[in-house]
Amino acid sequence: MRIVVIGDGKVGRAITEHTCREGHEVVVIDNNPKVIEELVNLYDVGGICGNGACIDIQESAGVSKADLVVAATSRDEVNMLACLIAKKLGAKATIARVRSYEYNSRIEQLKEALGIQMTINPELEAANEIMNIINFPEANRVDTFANGNVDLVELFIPKNSPLIGLSLASISSKYQVKILVCAVQRGEEVFIPTGNFTFQAKDKIHITASRLDVKDFLRKLGLIETKIKDVLIIGGGKISTYLAETLIKGKYNVKIIEKDYNRCLELSDLLPNASIIYGDGSDQLLLEEEGIDSCDAIVCLTNLDEENIIISLYAQKMQVTKIITKVNKSSFAGLVESIGVASVISPKDITASRIISYVRATSNIHGSNIIKLYKLVNNRVEAIEFVAKANSKLLNKCLKDLKLKKNVLIASIIRDSELIIPSGMSQIQSNDSVIVVTTTQLLDDLDDILE
Repeated sequence: MRIVVIGDGKVGRAITEHTCREGHEVVVIDNNPKVIEELVNLYDVGGICGNGACIDIQESAGVSKADLVVAATSRDEVNMLACLIAKKLGAKATIARVRSYEYNSRIEQLKEALGIQMTINPELEAANEIMNIINFPEANRVDTFANGNVDLVELFIPKNSPLIGLSLASISSKYQVKILVCAVQRGEEVFIPTGNFTFQAKDKIHITASRLDVKDFLRKLGLIETKIKDVLIIGGGKISTYLAETLIKGKYNVKIIEKDYNRCLELSDLLPNASIIYGDGSDQLLLEEEGIDSCDAIVCLTNLDEENIIISLYAQKMQVTKIITKVNKSSFAGLVESIGVASVISPKDITASRIISYVRATSNIHGSNIIKLYKLVNNRVEAIEFVAKANSKLLNKCLKDLKLKKNVLIASIIRDSELIIPSGMSQIQSNDSVIVVTTTQLLDDLDDILE
């Protein structure tokens, strides 16, 4: 596909990196010449310096022949205008990054009026992912498929876990639960496990199952923790606003610490049922005064990765039950995950995954539709939800008779809202949702899993 990316901030750079890695022809527009020079040298992309909402600049970038234009500057209005111009010039599809809280309630009307195929709100997506974790505090990460019928849950195996030394094949018989372990991270290694795989302490395992079955499994392992009620948020940006609004609707007690006084006033108006504290969230004395030792969860959402990590370490020292940290630098994310401090959230990676999902589905209009795509284990594993089409080569065959590519696993089949944890005798039927977990990149069709 020919893709034009407008804006090379954190989100734009992530989109460029992922689309280049997947072999697409990419041109980037940005008004900073140093950024363009760096991009051209770093990736195999074209670069145009200028205003991405300018007709002449878009024409220079070949927008008229583009299959997709992604407007990801820091300004919503520029992104929407850029998409409108791109459609008028002949771009086949457009995606706009729209972040403002004020636009969110009317986003579908804006899309229709401007002819935008998709809008992406990294802050709202991040807030939703954080909410999933708060609702499921035993997990490091929770992703949902098939309209909420299937959860993909990341769990950490502690030193005293009864799973240590058990083989994968023995779990179902011992605990009598309908789950499937689809990926395991052990140090720097990643496995798509077979039946004789044996678990060790400090493994991170990824499980697919219904929410009730995962909870049942955790209960049998003795891992069900106290329900979260009091949430402390550090930083009062857009993610915090979306998150706090959802938490308050869910009857959680919410406290936000923000060091910008004017922003505190804004938050007080937007969130009258939250406690807004003016102060520095990295100040240990302030954290103690505001009851960090008695809160159930702390969410670190400042603009600095380093500050979020330091606050997380202090929260761990204070034995906070659940710690969630926003980290944008991939190297920092790996560090935080390796020392097991917190659940890590990266808005730019969430956004890139959404757009890559759209790109792959658009590239493969005649095959199996991609509904969702999540990247796991520092982007080394993909979990993809396909819809099986009537012409698929996999239909009505026992899974044990299919020759799948190495490191590919069919993790779940959903048929008429019924979850099927697959066995060798399971079959895929037309219109089933099929969740595939793989370390093999660039799958854009369900039949791609076959050798």
